Amino acid sequence: MKTKYVDVLVVGSGVAGLYCALNLRQDLDVMVVSKDKLDCTNTYLAQGGISVARDINDVPLFAEDTLKAGKYENDLQAVKVLTRESIENVDSLVALGLDVDKDEDGKWDYTKEGAHCVNRIIHTQDNTGENVAKTLIKNALCRDNIQISEDTFLVDIIVKNNKCIGGILFKDNKQINIFAKSIVLACGGIGGLYKNSTSQRILNGDGLAIAIRHDVELKDINYIQIHPTAFYDEFDEGRRFLISESVRGEGGKLYNVNGESFIDELLPRDVVSQAIFKEMEKTNSPYVLLDVSFLDEDYLKNRFSTIYNKCLEKGTDITKEPIKVSPAQHYFMGGIKVDLDAKTSMENLYALGETACTGIHGANRLASNSLLEGLVFSKRASSKINNKIDSFNLTKIDVDKIYASQEEVENDNRKIVVKAIRDKGGVIDD
Repeated sequence: MKTKYVDVLVVGSGVAGLYCALNLRQDLDVMVVSKDKLDCTNTYLAQGGISVARDINDVPLFAEDTLKAGKYENDLQAVKVLTRESIENVDSLVALGLDVDKDEDGKWDYTKEGAHCVNRIIHTQDNTGENVAKTLIKNALCRDNIQISEDTFLVDIIVKNNKCIGGILFKDNKQINIFAKSIVLACGGIGGLYKNSTSQRILNGDGLAIAIRHDVELKDINYIQIHPTAFYDEFDEGRRFLISESVRGEGGKLYNVNGESFIDELLPRDVVSQAIFKEMEKTNSPYVLLDVSFLDEDYLKNRFSTIYNKCLEKGTDITKEPIKVSPAQHYFMGGIKVDLDAKTSMENLYALGETACTGIHGANRLASNSLLEGLVFSKRASSKINNKIDSFNLTKIDVDKIYASQEEVENDNRKIVVKAIRDKGGVIDD
């Protein structure tokens, strides 16, 4: 076994992990590990955009939309933090190099998605997540204090007296024990546990399983979001291709297979998903139809270039015919319970992004709040670490536990997470 020492270990290379690393002090030795390649994240797959308050007057409206979508089961303080700090964090992301789409006046081209009362979604065509990921990766690779390790799997955390002091990693079938002053879990959600999911298949709730093993407090793990519109392909056995909510935000219409309209397309995701399931049952069809063919062809090819090309690859020309869609698992709203600075119930352990439950989503996530959550709470976590880390000593203990294989640990993780979610009433279609 190898042993290494760093100031901060960040597990995960999506928006939450990388933005946290970039906001840590540059005199700190930071290690970022990714289970697969750096871009194999749900961040990279995000299409629609990033929610952001249009100005200070929009903050309470943005908060109300978030609460309403979440059925008022949200953590009110967390929602206030998210909406108040949205503008400064999006500004910071743009300063790092994200090229946001502009309108004719050169201002941000806000679009609208379900359950938002106004247009407040910034975007880069329909591949916002990909461009966010590329921006953050480019910046992280330029930082001398950030070391990055791809194809590196977090097996477990190292704990002493309910204090997290490191992580146990697998890389190239070798075990590496990392000791750190602060550990950040930003290792994604649970979509890989589902047959029908828009998530990366490697995301099996590894962070959640580790938390369960060490009695770290969890929250809302039965709250699992279903996205209404994933591309329907009866032969597709892998990850479902998402048809962004922004398609409906820009005018897309939903019909059943008989050509009948059945729902307001801009209602919250859970409501639209339930309506689609009912229509599928009523018409005895495995899909419904999402139509944008009546919109300008050039506009569609430019605004939704990713969706246009992917659908064309699958045999559907969205400029000429409707898209077959059906719901699929999309987002995990629960996770490891954290406070407003992303701290967990274990000392020195932080959780971010889909791994964490900040409480902002309540029972249903408002569209395009996920990337924003990754920005806002990662910045708060890094600020907390920056201010406290000098008072921490690097604790070292003997780690004599040897793990057999990554596959064995992953299989055990799946069983632990599936059982925990089902015990809380959540649904998994494995």
